[in-house]
Amino acid sequence: MKKLVLRWVALAVFLILLALVFIRLGEWQLDRLEGTRERNDVVAANRDEPVVDYTDVMGEPVAETGQWQRVRVTGTYTGEQYQVRYRNQDGPGIEVAAILETDTGVAVVVDRGFIPRQVGRADTEILPAPPAGEVEVIGYLRRDERGDDTAIVPHDFKVRLINSGAIAESLGRDVLPGYVSLTESTPANGPELKPITPPEPSEGNHFSYALQWFSFSVIAVGGIFVLIRADLADRRKAQRQAALRAARGRPVDEEAAVR
Repeated sequence: MKKLVLRWVALAVFLILLALVFIRLGEWQLDRLEGTRERNDVVAANRDEPVVDYTDVMGEPVAETGQWQRVRVTGTYTGEQYQVRYRNQDGPGIEVAAILETDTGVAVVVDRGFIPRQVGRADTEILPAPPAGEVEVIGYLRRDERGDDTAIVPHDFKVRLINSGAIAESLGRDVLPGYVSLTESTPANGPELKPITPPEPSEGNHFSYALQWFSFSVIAVGGIFVLIRADLADRRKAQRQAALRAARGRPVDEEAAVR
């Protein structure tokens, strides 16, 4: 019996720890759900507001609550452009980020749009030239994307994440924090580029995933009682068989009788 008790204690500790892991994963999914809801609220609150001048909202690091405001920037493209790799908008492709020098002399990163990857082909290495001369851009304000140096520091004008600070350092000039995701351009931006669309107001599957993890935790805890019950049933069965063998005059397997 002592061996059984030790087995039960070991199983209980293991399954309880497993249940705690499942609970934490469920809470993580609920945290992601809350973050998604907050993002949806920000998008809904900002994207239909009147267009404001970039000087009203750019200059300090862009907060999460400041994203998706529509801003207007006027200036001239400098010619520096970046291939933003591993992007997705209804399929894989790239985005094109360019430097716009404003009419006040400061630089702004403009995400000119998305170029889908053609089936069976690599991403294009030839980026469409920006419009010449003075340009008026209207787009969504975005905060700098965050990641390690391999993702944000440009190499041969290629990046994975758009970060104005890393771009400014690579150019050796000041660039305003954040960037503008272009939706309208005068003159036209170019037919190859598709504007970046705001995220859909969907909550995703986070809630159902959380329920699954919480269900797994209940199953793990319930498994303790199921295993103990099965062990006791096996022990009673072994004891009955031992008693029958003893009644028939056969040797009793004492070890089996006390398992």
